[in-house]
Amino acid sequence: MNKLEAFGYIAAQAARGEISFPTSVNAVLRLQLALDDPDCHVDEAIRLVLSEPQLAARTVALANTAAFGQGGMQVTNVRAAVLRIGYRRLRGLVAALMVRQFGHRIADRVLRAKAEQLWTHSAEAAALAQALARHVTRTDPDTALFAGIVHEVGGFYLLSRADEFPGLLEDDTEHWSMLVEDVASLEIMRKLAIPEAVAQAIGALRDGVLNPEPHTLLDTLLLANRYALVDSPLGGPGARPDDTAPGLLDAATLQVLRSEAAETAQALGAAALV
Repeated sequence: MNKLEAFGYIAAQAARGEISFPTSVNAVLRLQLALDDPDCHVDEAIRLVLSEPQLAARTVALANTAAFGQGGMQVTNVRAAVLRIGYRRLRGLVAALMVRQFGHRIADRVLRAKAEQLWTHSAEAAALAQALARHVTRTDPDTALFAGIVHEVGGFYLLSRADEFPGLLEDDTEHWSMLVEDVASLEIMRKLAIPEAVAQAIGALRDGVLNPEPHTLLDTLLLANRYALVDSPLGGPGARPDDTAPGLLDAATLQVLRSEAAETAQALGAAALV
C-alpha cells in the first residue's frame, strides 16, 4: 500500500466512524462518563480519581497552582483538590489523560518523539488559552482550557495510526495528513461527546482568522497556538499567523499571560506520560 492509499484508508475508516481507541483510552472514557453524570456524588468522583494514580497526582498539582490556590494554602490530598478545582476543571484533566493515552501504542521512536512534542504543545496551548480567556477574550476559562487540551486530538490519532505505515508522514508535500487529521478529529470529537461549541472552534482552527478584537473561543485558540513556545510537530491547525495580523498581543501582556500559564502547563504536562 503506497502513502496515498494509506492516507485514503485511514481517512475512509474515520469517516465511517471506525475509530479504534487504545484500551487505556476506553478506561478513561468510562471515568469521563461517570463525571458527566449530574448525579455523580463527590465521594464517587474522588474514588474514580484515586483509581487513576496519574490523574490523582495531576489533580493535586493543578489545585496548588496560582490559578486555583487560595491564600497560598497547599492541598495535600485528592478530596481537597477536587473540592477546590471543581468538576468542570477535573473534566479537563480527564481529557488530558485521555488524549495523552493515544501515544501508548506508538512503537516507532520518531513518532513517539513527535507525540511527546505534540503533548507539550497541547499543554502549553491549553494553559495559555485559559489565561487568554481570563484577561483578553473574556470567554469561559474552563472551556478554553478544555478546548486547548483536545484541539490536537486528531493529530494524536494520526500519529498512532502512522505507526502502522512506515514513512507515512515523511515528505507529505500534498498535505494529505492535514485532511486525514481533520476528518479523524471530527469523528473522535463526536465519539468523545465534545461540546458542540468546542468542536466548532476546533474545526475552524485550520483556516481561522483572528478578529481585530479577539473575543471568541476560536480567537482564544488561535492566539494560544500562536504564542505557545513549543510548536506542533505536525504544523497544527491555526499555528503561527502573520505577525502583522490584527489582534495580536503586545510584549508586556504576553509576558503576564505566559507567567500565569506556566504553572498550569506544568501541572498538565506530566499527565499520562507515553
